[in-house]
Formats: sequence, C-alpha cells, structure tokens
Amino acid sequence: MTASTPHSADASGADGDPPPGGPAPDAAGAVAEEDGGGPGAGRATAADATDAAEAVEAPEAGAPGPDVTGGTPGSGAAETGSEGPGADPNPADGGTEGTGGEAQAELAAQRALRERIARRKAERGGPVDSGAKLSGQAADLLAAVRAVESGTSSGSDFFDDAPAATAPRPAAAAPRPTVPRAAPAAPAAPRRTPPEALEAVRALLARGGAPEGLAGAVAETLGDGAAGLLAEDPWLVLSVPGVRPEQADAFARALLGPGCGPEDERRAAALVAWLLERAAAHGHTVQEVSAVRTGLTGLGVPDEDAAVAAAVEAGAALVLQDGTTVDAAEEPEEAHPTAPEDRPPVPVLLGLDRYAMAEESLADGLARLVRTGPGDTWEGPDLVRAAAGSGLVVHTGGEAARAEPVALVAGARERGLRALVAVHSRSGCRRLGAQGGAVTVADLLSGAAGPGRDEDGALALDLLAVLDAPLLDVESAAALVEALPDGCRLVLSGDPHVLGAAGAGRVFADLLAAGVCPRVDSRLPDPGPLGELVSGIGIGELNQVDAPGKEIAVVPVREAAEAVHRTVQLVADSVPRAIGVPADRTQVLTVGHGGPAGTRALNTALKQHFNPGPGRFGGFDPGDRVALAEAPGRTVTATVVSASPDGLRLDGEGGAVTVPRDRVASLLRHGWAMTVHQAAGMRWPAVVVVLPGDAAAGLSRPWVYTAFGRAERHLSVVQGVDRALPGAVAEVAAEPRRTRLGVLLRGLLAEPSAS
Repeated sequence: MTASTPHSADASGADGDPPPGGPAPDAAGAVAEEDGGGPGAGRATAADATDAAEAVEAPEAGAPGPDVTGGTPGSGAAETGSEGPGADPNPADGGTEGTGGEAQAELAAQRALRERIARRKAERGGPVDSGAKLSGQAADLLAAVRAVESGTSSGSDFFDDAPAATAPRPAAAAPRPTVPRAAPAAPAAPRRTPPEALEAVRALLARGGAPEGLAGAVAETLGDGAAGLLAEDPWLVLSVPGVRPEQADAFARALLGPGCGPEDERRAAALVAWLLERAAAHGHTVQEVSAVRTGLTGLGVPDEDAAVAAAVEAGAALVLQDGTTVDAAEEPEEAHPTAPEDRPPVPVLLGLDRYAMAEESLADGLARLVRTGPGDTWEGPDLVRAAAGSGLVVHTGGEAARAEPVALVAGARERGLRALVAVHSRSGCRRLGAQGGAVTVADLLSGAAGPGRDEDGALALDLLAVLDAPLLDVESAAALVEALPDGCRLVLSGDPHVLGAAGAGRVFADLLAAGVCPRVDSRLPDPGPLGELVSGIGIGELNQVDAPGKEIAVVPVREAAEAVHRTVQLVADSVPRAIGVPADRTQVLTVGHGGPAGTRALNTALKQHFNPGPGRFGGFDPGDRVALAEAPGRTVTATVVSASPDGLRLDGEGGAVTVPRDRVASLLRHGWAMTVHQAAGMRWPAVVVVLPGDAAAGLSRPWVYTAFGRAERHLSVVQGVDRALPGAVAEVAAEPRRTRLGVLLRGLLAEPSAS
C-alpha cells in the first residue's frame, strides 16, 4: 500500500507532528511541570493531575478503533485544535531528581560552592555600590564590559592582560576493584538532615513567609547549615530547584526589611547563577556576558555590569573565553601580528565552575587520548582501520549502523584487547543482545558493571565504543574520558540528527565540528519504510513512503480530547489487531507533561483503560506501567509489582528494583505515555506519537526525527498540527547550544605535545 504524500488528506491514516524540539531537561533533574514557564519553572501538583484528567474524553466502551493503514506523517489535513497551549513548554523530560552517587556528588559540589561564596563575602564586608568597591579581576571585567559596549575596545584586551579564570582539574577517581555485572541498585535515599537543622530551616522559612514544606529541599541543597546561610543571604533560596526570582525577593524582603534592595550584591550573585543554571538547562555551558546582562535587566537589576562583576568576585560565575586563556606574559609576540584595534573581538563569556571544569577536563582528556593513541594497522572496514591507528574516532549512523562499532569491539577482543560496548539505556543493552555484552555508561562509571579499575584508578580497557554518544552531556563525558587510561582507543558513535543530551553541552556535535580526529560515516541505511521515512527527515524531507505492511499510520484529529481518545483506541485495539504488537510493547510519546494531550492526561486515560485503580500506593497500583528516572535524561520503564514497608517494588528492563517510599513521588511517573526526551536511547516494537494542534509552534526536525525513530516495526501518528509538520522538518533545525569544547580541543591539539 502506498502512503499518501505530505499535505494530502487521508481519512484512514494518522499524521504525526513532532513535539517541541526545545531546550533540554533541567540539568538539576527537577520535575518542572508547570504548563507555563521555562525549564525548571515548577513542579507538578495534585491539581495539575486533576485538571489533566478532567480534560480527557473517556474512551467509549467497545468503540471501534481507527483503521491502521499505510500513511506518511504529514499527510493528514486535520484542523488545529482550539484548546490553549497543550504542550508543556518545559521539556524537562527526564522529569525527576537524579538518584544515587551522582545526585549526592552534585549536592556536595553545590554546598562547597556556597561555602566558598560565604567565605569570600565574609572577607569583603559590605555591599558594592555600582562597582565602586570592586577590585582585581571583577573591576577589570566591569571596565572591559563597559569598554566593549562603548565601542572603545574589542574585549580581547581583558583576556590579553588577565590570567586564566579557570577551575582546577579535579583529582583522578580513586581505584575501584573489579566488579561483576549487576542489576540496577535501588535508588539511593536522600541524605538525612539532622532534625534540629531541619527545624531551624522550617522556622526561618516561616519567618520569611516561605512554605515550610520547602525545608527538605533547602537542607538538601545547602547542607546542614542551611538556616545560617539563608539568614545571612536569603537569595541563596534561589538555588533550590523550582524557586523563582520574585519568590526569592519576597523572602529576602521579609527577612531583611528596609535594608533589602535590588542593588544588593548578594541578589546579583544569586541572579547571575540562576540565569546560568537556566542556560545550562537549555544545553549551554557558557553565556556571553551581554546575554546575562539582558537577563538581569529583565529582573530589575539597576546596574547590570556591576552585578556581573560582583557575581564574579563572589565566585558565583567564572570569566571565560571561547578558547584557551593565555597569560599575556607567556604569549609569544607573533601571536598578535596585527594591532590590537585590528584583532577580531573576543567575547566575554560567563560560566558556572562545574561546567567550565567539566569542559576543560574533557578537552584535556580527549587531547590526551589523541596524543597517546596507538599507531597500529588493522585490515577491515573503514571503522576498523580508523580505530587501529587513532586513540579517538567519531562514527555516525542510524540504528542499523550500531552493528559496526559492535563488530569492531568483537574483533578487538579476538585480537586479545580488553574491549567493551557502552550504551545510554538498558533498552540499548537489550537491543544488542547478550552476545554484545554491552553496559550502560552510568553502570560503567559507578562500577556496577564493566571491567572495574586498574591499580591507577583507570578503567581496565584498551578500547571503548560508546553508542548513543549524542546523549552524553559534558559532565558525564568528562568523567568517562578521565577514567580511560593512556593509549586506550575511544570510539564515539551515534546519530547526529537526534535530540541532544539532557544536560549541558553538545559533546558529539562539538567533536564532529572540531575535526581533530578521524570521522567515519556509516553507509549502512536503516531498513524498511520506517528507515526510509526517518532518513528523509534527517535531511529535512518528509517523503512519500510505501508502507505495504502497515508500518506507518496517520490518524488526523481536530482537538486534544479527540487525540487522547484515538490514542487509547490505537494502543488497546488497532495496533494489536492489525500489527500484532501487544499493548504492553506499544509506547505513547507526546510533546510534554502538561496540557490536555500531555503525558498526565494520556496516562490518566490509559490507566483507566488498562489498569483502573485508586492508586493506593503513592498514586500507583500493582500492574501500573511506570517510568523511573534514574537521573536527568536517563529513564527506565518498568511495571509496579507490589508495595512493602520498604517502598514500591518494580520489575523492568533493568531487573527488579525497590523505590523507597519517600522517593516514589519524586522518581516515578506513570509510563504508558512519555515525552520524547524521556525516551532518549530507547526503542519499542510500536510507537504512537501524539501531536496536538497547540504543539505546532514548538516542532523541530530533531524532535520529529527522534520521535519517529523510536519505532522498530510500526509508527502511528495522531496528527493535529496539519502543515506545521512538514514545515518543521524542512525549516526548523536544532536550537544552537553555546559551548567551548570545540575551540578548546583545537587549541590543545594545535600545540606541540609535551615531551
């Protein structure tokens, strides 16, 4: 059967419109679920779920489902829904706070930063008036910014005369013993705050008019001394996920009284850090100072330049360059053959130390692998020959191309090398099968799986092939590369067209653009109609595709309630009957958590159909399908088995796991419907992509490509965006991310290697 072409009406099919391809999930892992607001804007409430449930049209008992016939997404002529914005504008698809050691390490780093800020403030004394009391680097920054704005300087002079403002490289990881492969451990319980410390925080919050229920989050973020820190600097509450500037201002006014003003340097430092965290939630590791100044203007800061300089002096932000900062005293004369006024402008960048440290550490580590890489010669395909003679190789391709790095690892093992495949998700392990011996990157780094560490603390590997490399954020990539020994071969493989990492950075794209190592582009196409459809989307074309086996179906809808109704029919009846894929192997994907056709509304309807119940265990019942957020951007699907005093017992792809009772609300969602960011690195036999009409403005090519590429055998698209789908595929590229990795790498590898 021939699928209809884009824009043609097809009553029997369903056209799929991609959801927003916007910013990545909140790097802190917060569940930002308010229907209005950017990443990290807020958290879901019971009222949100109730509203979503009331917006769902209950499926009619015994109603026939839509016919699953061949179709090409984009072919439906459905009218746009009339409801208000239904897509959650915050694509925090990872949706929950991280678990285990990663979360504890991040909190410890945040506490250390706050303690450093407190010490610096104690050393300095009073507030800064319009930059008058600034000195050293902060005063230089203020002068440089104003000179650039006035046109009297390019901005490069600041860096030519200043030492590097970079964080030190973290110490190497401690040696780990070899450990066997293991099922995932239960999510770690949060650090316990002493009762007296928690009570002090509650009392302070009450005095400032803030909800006492925020005490746990404040104590977890700021540590046991949170009450004292907040009493001295009330704006530190802004570091708690979900707190907005206007709320922090009100809290500060209640505690400080008339002495609290918008020019307070403590407010400036907190707002600059908040803006940089929001930028990181969109994938940026740095921001130009002009962008930060614009954000401060919108927040009512009277002197943006002084605020930025005060934040730098307080340690809330670092001053950075695009490239490697060089001390002017050590810079050769020929480095500047032209007059200063003729040099290209060097942007003044601001960043948080955690991302600056990770990006510079990653660049150092990758350059080390390139310089210490072997120079062997192996016979075989392009990837084998490239990996033989280089310590770093990038490999691109779709789902079928994953076989190439897997074959490379198998061949390396035959040559007697210690070789391993690492993937993003447990779904990736399943797809490669037991013979692939793959582990997840998270398990490899934690020691839960893989070869363990050698006596120097490095992973006992000679070759590591990382699939799903576009999903690596800069911090995970830095930890991974630092763990590899000198002389190890690293192959980063993935599809460059998918949505990027949930955290800050664009590691894979930066490496492709930098051109500092061999690149191998796979010529192995994904098979069948789905492969043909997705490949066309990757180059900006929504092509006509023949689907003789009903691999693609398009179901036009007119409004969000109809989209929910048709989705339930597809999962429960049409796909099992026509395609033979059972409901428990069919995944629904949509644009976001909120709105009348978001995950909350869809999960309400799907639970009602498949597993009705009162939700007596924290909102869940045995048999419920759930999504467990192990960490931001890393989700595991599972089924609720039972409940016990210890928590909720689940069974899923990663094996059995128990979620502690006090973590159920923050770590679990119902999982019949997920967002595309949650689905990163996973695939299912059948996928239903729901595109309500109000999602049209947020569609992008990477979102469509990723959503449609999650299907292995069948794709149904519930299409409510009409012509916005082909328009997005053709015209809306990925949102750019501001990073420094590519420039850092080129600078390092342009230098002669140290003897």
